[in-house]
Amino acid sequence: MNITPLVWIITIAVTIAFFVYEFFAHVRKPHEPSIGESARWSAFYIGLALLFGVGIGVVSGWTYGGEYFAGYLTEKALSIDNLFVFLIVMTGFAVPKKYQQKVLMIGIVIALILRGAFIAVGAALIENFSWVFYLFGALLLVLAWKQAFGDHESDPANGRFMRFVRRVLPVANEYHGDRLTVRQDGKRFFTPMFLTIVAIGFIDLIFAVDSIPAIYGLTNEAYIVFTANAFALMGLRQLFFLIGGLLERLVYLAQGLAVILAFIGVKLVFHALHVNELPFINGGQHIEWAPEIPIWFSLLFIGATIAVATVASLAKTRADRGKPAVHRLADDTEKELS
Repeated sequence: MNITPLVWIITIAVTIAFFVYEFFAHVRKPHEPSIGESARWSAFYIGLALLFGVGIGVVSGWTYGGEYFAGYLTEKALSIDNLFVFLIVMTGFAVPKKYQQKVLMIGIVIALILRGAFIAVGAALIENFSWVFYLFGALLLVLAWKQAFGDHESDPANGRFMRFVRRVLPVANEYHGDRLTVRQDGKRFFTPMFLTIVAIGFIDLIFAVDSIPAIYGLTNEAYIVFTANAFALMGLRQLFFLIGGLLERLVYLAQGLAVILAFIGVKLVFHALHVNELPFINGGQHIEWAPEIPIWFSLLFIGATIAVATVASLAKTRADRGKPAVHRLADDTEKELS
């Protein structure tokens, strides 16, 4: 894929322009978006992402088009998981609904900046060190295990990192509009809004660790990695308000993402074996029997996994709502005791 510096500059400039427009048109004035507004803009950004993928397929070939769509699906699923944690954070900090847009916007911009840095580092490593595929593959397998069996009930707003921030910084007890700092009794204090943004930024850093290796398991093209991430993050703010109630019903999302991360981890390990240059593995020779999983299979697998996790989640929550109250109480008690 031949991407010139001019194409990179135009792509980054257009991406920045979209976020600047979002801020001045929707976020600058605090308000809670309506369902109609959220639905229209979510549909617009998803449609734009799909159209861009078709453009890549037409201009550069459908191998690259397939890599983009597989990467976009993966990053969108991981971004929705991101939204779930954002919801926990904003609930923990009791962020007023009309200010949640600003928190989400800043969080998404931080995520894009961090992912951009990780993309550049990942591209340099892949270009110069083929063994990095082993590292990425092993990392994704570990992250898949943590995603499937880790504790998803913890409150990031009261985690160790945020407790450290509160000890170091003077923090006001109440919100003061959407301001980040406020002067009280002649002293400058940080507001809970500032703490919320710090928590979101820290979470973005953690999510970038699994996001970038995951998409590099589907494509080696840094341009596809960047654009898939950018489009996955665009419209995420509107999607938060559109599916806010649905997020809590996606009870199997973590398991679905674990399957996807494990699949990409195995794919990366196979690729690492196929291009092996490590002297202590097969004498530094390529391992020809290691299969290269085609992108069409990856795309189908990722799409099917997301669909199964969504359908299973909705079926589970529907069945739980149909249980008598006494049975639900017994189930909740059993979970707390286990």
